[in-house]
Amino acid sequence: MFIFGEALREYPTFVGGRVADLKYWIGFNLVPGIGPARLRALLEHFGDLESAWQAEARELREAGLDRRSLESLISTRKEISLEEEEAKVAQVGAKAITWEDENYPPRLRHIHNPPPLLYVKGEILPRDEWAVAVVGTRNPSHYGKQVVDQIAGDLARNGITVISGLARGIDSLAHRAALEAGGRTIAVLGSGIDIIYPAEHTKLAQAIVEEGALVTEYPLGTPPEGGNFPPRNRIISGLGLGSVIVEAGERSGALITADYTLEQGRELFAVPGNIVARKSRGTNRLIQEGGAKLILSVEDIMEELNLTMIEEHREVQEILPENETESTILGLISQEPVHVDEIGRQSGLPIAQVTSTLALMELKGLVRQVGGMNYVLAREAKVRYVVD
Repeated sequence: MFIFGEALREYPTFVGGRVADLKYWIGFNLVPGIGPARLRALLEHFGDLESAWQAEARELREAGLDRRSLESLISTRKEISLEEEEAKVAQVGAKAITWEDENYPPRLRHIHNPPPLLYVKGEILPRDEWAVAVVGTRNPSHYGKQVVDQIAGDLARNGITVISGLARGIDSLAHRAALEAGGRTIAVLGSGIDIIYPAEHTKLAQAIVEEGALVTEYPLGTPPEGGNFPPRNRIISGLGLGSVIVEAGERSGALITADYTLEQGRELFAVPGNIVARKSRGTNRLIQEGGAKLILSVEDIMEELNLTMIEEHREVQEILPENETESTILGLISQEPVHVDEIGRQSGLPIAQVTSTLALMELKGLVRQVGGMNYVLAREAKVRYVVD
């Protein structure tokens, strides 16, 4: 069972980047052959992407770029204007967020090779940390349509954000059910943020932007090619606490999402189907082999993910500083990482009191540890001083 708030496995985080650096992240995202692993190596070698972008070929080879990646980078640097590429993102009504941004989805940060850059239309909110992916076949049966409407709708009514891929079939039905229930939903695209696929889902995409977000790792103008969809499925599963496979055949792309869900250590659920129906063979096999938990209603998901008290969890995150010690410590923390020893020095408080108070403040959602006992604000927090 997934226990709410359990620590995700450690993964390198990058916090405190300058806004001026964004164009370099966009630039590297346009370079074929430079993915998360190589970008991380460049960051570790050069310290920032501006230096990496401007580096000479010899330095880039020393940083670990192979011949093909090096040639791609040099060619891309000659062909594009970083300022123009950055402006294009704003022109299509989107924004780009990176590993370094505090509003980068925290659960996604902890998957293997998280996308260094996300293009977003709409808003990803703190409440979207409580999210579940709902995916399945592009050609659902009447039974599948009934089930996805019930599951996705009930998740939304319980305050859970529904994540899917905007594809025909189960995906689009999940988005629609969440919206009709008055909830939030996030669609992960296998194309650029400026290209909606399939085209008949353009109005649905617009509705999602109003009550959630469109998300993609692919640069503007990227067509919806077949090879884009398997990698995007790791984002669908990576954004949520778990994934629900509603209806899927033995070769369904939804099973790729299922594999990523298990690889990421998230919970996998499957809806049982007709044993003689091809569209249920994949989901039934997941249940039979023990990879997925059989569900009969949304209550099964809520209980397994410990989400039956979600409103209480959210209330805890909204708590303001309760005493002078918390207010003092909060006043010393910003979006820039600060070490616990520095907090102790500036506050004049005993280090044991500082660490215990920080632990409680992290539980409340006021601060966040970013590694090495360094802390940043988890969100905009109003400091309330206690007067005796």
